[in-house]
Amino acid sequence: MNENANLRTAFIVLTYNRPDSLLQTLRGLSVQCDDRHEIIIADDGSSQASIESMQAGLPPFKCSVRHVWHPDVGFTASRARNLAGGLSTADYFVFMDGDCIPNPCFVEGHASLRSEGYFVNGSRVLLNELLTKKILANEVDIHTANWHDWLRWRVTGDANKLIHLLQWPSAPFREERKFRWKKIRSCNFGVWRRDFFNVNGFDETFQGWGHEDADLVLRLHNAGLRRRNGFCATEVYHLWHKENSRVNEEKNRTLVMQRIQTSVILADRGVRDLITAGDVTVTRLN
Repeated sequence: MNENANLRTAFIVLTYNRPDSLLQTLRGLSVQCDDRHEIIIADDGSSQASIESMQAGLPPFKCSVRHVWHPDVGFTASRARNLAGGLSTADYFVFMDGDCIPNPCFVEGHASLRSEGYFVNGSRVLLNELLTKKILANEVDIHTANWHDWLRWRVTGDANKLIHLLQWPSAPFREERKFRWKKIRSCNFGVWRRDFFNVNGFDETFQGWGHEDADLVLRLHNAGLRRRNGFCATEVYHLWHKENSRVNEEKNRTLVMQRIQTSVILADRGVRDLITAGDVTVTRLN
């Protein structure tokens, strides 16, 4: 049994105006979570109609589910995640995106990989537009798919890999001591709460899409932590969507490149600097 099995974990799920995708993600979590867990939906300014749709379709949970919303002022994922993290008192955070459906062993996989001195960089399986549309239309139940289904989807190009079919949390070659940009993803990322706060969380000076996750990983490394890759243990099924605007991508990349040359640990404006004005709404959903 994992020595940390009874620690509390918060699954922080980022969303913005995609209630159909979010509900698929929440459905995947609902059958895996119990009273050791909590769900916090980090809403980056969804419309009231989207929120009501999510609430109407919310699956039953054995743990607390809360919704944290702030106004839509553009792509501000860092602030949405920080608001959710600032609300939680759990020991461990798993950050997810609301279009990433957890595999049936996802919660157990993250629990098996968490360890002092490490953060976990999760793994994903990309789904194409056709399969995504079938899932969202409830024509395909991906939560109960078997290996025959996955093999067919891989052959037809609906899914880009089959690595999740092998659940092997004890696999070797997971650990990385130094910063490496490749395959960093905040859509599936585990970190101890105290480590997240020690580096001041996500840096909200990153505006628009891109590289706020790489910046967080860099600062965690600078703080002395190591990366543990989550292949064959933590896969999510990433639903297809149109690309977000990348108008600020190069600016954000340049900022990370500059910081690589430093030993910076703290975000310029992060979770410890939050000012939760009256425009932030927190709602208990169950």
